[in-house]
Order: sequence, then C-alpha cells, then structure tokens
Amino acid sequence: MADGFLLRGGRVIDPGSGFDATADVLVVGGTVAAIETRAGRAGGGAACTVIECEGMIVTPGLVDPHVHLREPGAENKETIASGATAAIAGGFTSVCCMPNTTPAIDLPSTVEFVQLRAQAAQRARVFVAGAATVGRKGEQLAPMGAMAKVGAVAFTDDGDCVASAGMMGKVLAVCASLGKPFMQHCQDPTLTEGGQMNAGVVSVRLGLGGWPRVAEEVIIERDIRLNRVHQCHYHAQHLSSGGSVELIRRARREGQPVSAEVSPHHLLLTDEACDQYDPVMKVNPPLRTDDDIRLLIEGIVDGTITVLGTDHAPHTASEKSTDFASAPFGMIGVECALALYVKALIDTQAIEWPRLIAMMTIEPARLLRLEERGVGRLGTGLPADITVIDPQRRWKIDPASFKSRSRNCPFAGWSVKGGIQEVFVGGRRALAAGSLAPTDAESFGHPHAV
Repeated sequence: MADGFLLRGGRVIDPGSGFDATADVLVVGGTVAAIETRAGRAGGGAACTVIECEGMIVTPGLVDPHVHLREPGAENKETIASGATAAIAGGFTSVCCMPNTTPAIDLPSTVEFVQLRAQAAQRARVFVAGAATVGRKGEQLAPMGAMAKVGAVAFTDDGDCVASAGMMGKVLAVCASLGKPFMQHCQDPTLTEGGQMNAGVVSVRLGLGGWPRVAEEVIIERDIRLNRVHQCHYHAQHLSSGGSVELIRRARREGQPVSAEVSPHHLLLTDEACDQYDPVMKVNPPLRTDDDIRLLIEGIVDGTITVLGTDHAPHTASEKSTDFASAPFGMIGVECALALYVKALIDTQAIEWPRLIAMMTIEPARLLRLEERGVGRLGTGLPADITVIDPQRRWKIDPASFKSRSRNCPFAGWSVKGGIQEVFVGGRRALAAGSLAPTDAESFGHPHAV
C-alpha cells in the first residue's frame, strides 16, 4: 500500500513563506513531509502515489472567509454538507460560514452544531462566524465570549449591518478583548429602504428602487472612527463602491487594523446586467458600474484590498424565478470563483499568480486567525491542505453540474480558464483529477482542530 502522495514537478507557491519554485511535495499521513526543488527530489524511496503536476500550480488549500451554508433553517437552499462539498469542487479546503441562518448562529450550541455537521460531511473544513448580536437584530450583544470558547473564529451580523453606532462600539470592544475580527456588512438601512439595485441611470430606466454607494461608505467611515478607540481587527465585507476603497486605504495608511474583501461578481458585472430584470443578478450589495470596478481593482493592485471572498449565497430556483423586486438578494460562486478571479485579475494583468494565491490563502487565514493552525500555508510539518490548479484548463460554467443545492449563478455559460485538478484536506485526497473522491472518516479531523 502506498505510504502517501508525491505531487511531482508543479510550480509550488506558498505566499506565507514566499516560496515559489518548481518542486515536489510529499504528503505522508495528514501532513506535508517534504517540499524539495527538483534537485532535491522529495519522496526518495517511499512507496507513494505519484501525481504528475507539471504545468500545474500547487498551493495551500484555498480559504473562503465568506460563505452562506443556510443550515440550520434553509436546507432546501444549501446544507453544511452540500456547501462543504461545493467548496472542495471549487478548490477551497477551508470556508467560514456566516450566521444568518434560522435560528441565527448566536449561541455556543449552534456553533457546535455546525462544527459537528461539517465533521460528519468530511469535505472542506468549516469554520464558524458567530452573530455579534442576538438574532442579528442589533439590539443586544450575543454571548460572543462563549461562542469563541467553542471555536467561533470571527463575529458578524452579515446579511445585516450593525446599524446602531452605540451597539457597534460595544461589539468592537468585545471583539478586541477576545482577539477576534469583526466582519461588517456595510449597509446603512435607512439609505437602502426599497433599494433593489445600484442607484443610477439603469435603475431609473428600469423603474427599480436605487441603492446608493453612500449607504456602504458611511458605515465604513463611521466604523473606522469608532474603532480608533478599540483597535479591533475590522474587516469590510464584499466592497462594491469605489469610494469605499479610499476609506479603507486611508485607514490602513494610518496604521489602523482594517482590511477588506471583494467578490467575483463585483469585479466582472455591472448594473447593466440587471437590464433584463433577471433576479439572478440581484445581489447585496448591488452590482455597480465600470468606474467602481476600476477603483476596486486599483485597490487590489495597491494592496488596499487584501482578501477575496465569494459571498456564496444560495437560493432556490423558485425564489429566483419571481419578479426582480420580490426576489431575494444573492448569488452563488464558490465552485467557479478561482476561474472568475483569473478572468478579472490575471487575464487583465492586474496582478500575477502569487498575489492571487495570497489573497485566497494566507490573507483570509490571517484575517480569521487561522495561520497559526497551518491554514493558508504550505510547509513541511504543516497540515496537508493543498490545492492543485491547472492554469490553462478552459471550461464553461454550467451551474447544472454544481455540487451546491442551488443554481443561482450569474455566470452560466461563461467560458473561463483555470481549473481545480486536485484537492487534499488533512492529507486526504478529496478531489482527484477533477472528480470528488470518496470520504474517509478515519483520515479527517475535527473541522476546527487543525
């Protein structure tokens, strides 16, 4: 029987250490046993399953800090198991699920429920972001300390903003005391009432309620001011406004612990995509304009935006088949995110592969304080969470083939480049030559005990 796996001859990129070279990676048990350049030749005489990786990119397992798994409460849209399986298909070995479930993830018992369901699924590692307020209603602090003790890695009321400045100050203070990041859904609800899409020429033409950029920007500016006292790691989720980028840039230049993420759809689609009243194009925050995309990409290029997150938000076909105004906000994308980022950032020569990989591995791992557990890193002695990418593979996005339970993907039919070839989670081969591998409970550890 083979003693492990030898990933031979790929371009190994580990942004956490700066390693970028053609090398062999030896996986034995649940860890990386050796990484050797071709002169060193890892593996020696070990009886390994050899996986030829010439022409491939071998990276730490991808990390998505922003997914909605819908369980408990909306298992018809997604379950923890189906979402974790979809993550593997997309190359993600670790994801962080949001607490806007029914009931909300605002108790230690609910955090543990998610962890146990993820452990049973034996797919991607699922980390939990707990709600900052009870029921995500913004009225009473949730027991964040108790949730942190059982493994919650971050806090957020995602899906809603913590609208009260007074409550926001309390949340930041508690997160700072716990050493946990707060991830804000930046939306002033008083400015978005009735909003369905970006406020602009297109919304006027379509007769749909406008959602102004300032609704995002004013929350970011308020929170940055509040956080000057608390110095919590403050993270702005799914930026859509070009104006938000400058706010984040200024705060980071001042040395504040502030970071931000952007999602694929806000880099590739504009409000013009809503022209046919297609509810699949309805997302929160809304699709903006070409100018916003330009400024978001500038923020990526200069290092203002450090994290890429999918905001994978599943909905049923019936929900997305109604009229635009009645349909829920949200798009899925965890299974095609890498290729979409390649299209938006690599093919346009905005950034190169090492930076893209950093934004999908070590940067989200640092945000969630998972770097010390080996998440987002690829090195000797670390857990063997590995993604192998075929950068030249061309394919067409077909939501009907997705492992997710939902199909509300705005990129159906798009021709893209960059495919997921192999995925290892804790040394277990979860994806083999592009196909899901069987699970094995004995070789997969607890989802938050990396």
